[in-house]
Amino acid sequence: MKKLITLIAILLFASSFAFAKAPQTLEVLPLLSSETTQANRVWVGTFQLAWNDLMDGIIKGQVEFDGGTPAVVQQLNRQLFKADQLNENSYYKTYGKVSPELKKTIETALKEKFNEKSDILDAFDWTPAPQKYLVYAILKKDFKFLTAFNKLKSERFGSSRKKVDYFGIDKNSDSALDNTIGVMFYNSSKDFAVEIYTKGDDRLYLYRTNDNKSFDKLYSDMFMKKAQYDGPLSFKADDEFKVPNISLYKEKSFKEVTNRRIKGTDMMISDALETIDFKMDNEGVKLKSEAAIMTKLCAMLPDEDVKPRKFYFNDTFVLFLQEADKNKPYFALRVNDVSLINKTGRK
Repeated sequence: MKKLITLIAILLFASSFAFAKAPQTLEVLPLLSSETTQANRVWVGTFQLAWNDLMDGIIKGQVEFDGGTPAVVQQLNRQLFKADQLNENSYYKTYGKVSPELKKTIETALKEKFNEKSDILDAFDWTPAPQKYLVYAILKKDFKFLTAFNKLKSERFGSSRKKVDYFGIDKNSDSALDNTIGVMFYNSSKDFAVEIYTKGDDRLYLYRTNDNKSFDKLYSDMFMKKAQYDGPLSFKADDEFKVPNISLYKEKSFKEVTNRRIKGTDMMISDALETIDFKMDNEGVKLKSEAAIMTKLCAMLPDEDVKPRKFYFNDTFVLFLQEADKNKPYFALRVNDVSLINKTGRK
C-alpha cells in the first residue's frame, strides 16, 4: 500500500509540471498570420521587407530548402507585406556582397535619412567571403497624436497586481480631446475598438478583445465589426478613454530559416535578425525596427440616448499601426501583461 501511495504522489507531482503553463514572454513573430500560444506578441513588417529583397535581389526566386521548406518560409515567400505599404520617408533598405564598404554605406544612409545609428550591424561579421551577402531594412516612425492626452493615475492592468501608467480622457479632460478619437464600434465593455487621430498620415487602432487569434484574423475581425456597427461613431462628452503607456525593446533571431541549403544555390542563411523598439505615451508613438539577413557559402554537407461608454484598455488588447492611404498594417502588438512588456523597454 505504501508503494502505491508513493507512486500516486510521484505521478501527481509529475503531472503538475506537465500541465503547468509556459512562462509568459513577449514573442516576435515573422508573419502577421503567425500562430503562437504566447499571449504577448508583436509583429512588424521589417523582416518581411528584408526577406523580399533576399528573394528578388539575391536568390532571384522562391526561397526553398533542400530536404523540405518550413511553412514559415513558404508564407514569407508570398510577400504579403511589401514596401508599397509604407511611405518612402519611413524606411530604408539595401543589399549587397558583405564588405566593410557595405556596412559604411548603410551607416551613412541611416545617419542622413533618420539621424540614427544601427543597433545590429556590429553584431555581424563583415569579412568578405564567397556567397556572403547581407540584406538590410529599417522602419522608422515618430508621430504625435492630434492633441496630447491627459496623464491618468496608475492602476492595475488585467489580472496583474502591478500598477502601470495610463493616459487618456476622463471627466476632467478638456472637451477638445473628444475630437482626437473615432469610435469604430462599441458592442460591450469588453468588445470595442477606436481610432486615434494623429498629426500625420499614420493611423493607430486599438481593439479591446480577449480573442487569441493571429494578427491577420484579429485585424479582419476588427473591420468586420466596424462595418456591422450602427451605433454613434463620435466620441461623446460622457465617454471615457484610457490606455497604458507601452515601452518595449525586443531582439529576435529567426533560427527556423538558418543553416539549411537554399535549393538551387550553394548558399545558406547564416543569420536572420530583427529588432523592435516601440514606445507609446500620451503624446504619440515612436517605432524603430531593423532586420538583417546574412548568407554564406554552404559547407558541402547535407447618440443622446446612448449610455456613456468607457473605452478602458485595461485588459488584453491589440494595437495596429497603418499608413492612411494603405490597406495593411505595418505593426501589430497584442498586450496581455503590460508590466512584462514594459520591462523590455529601453530606459
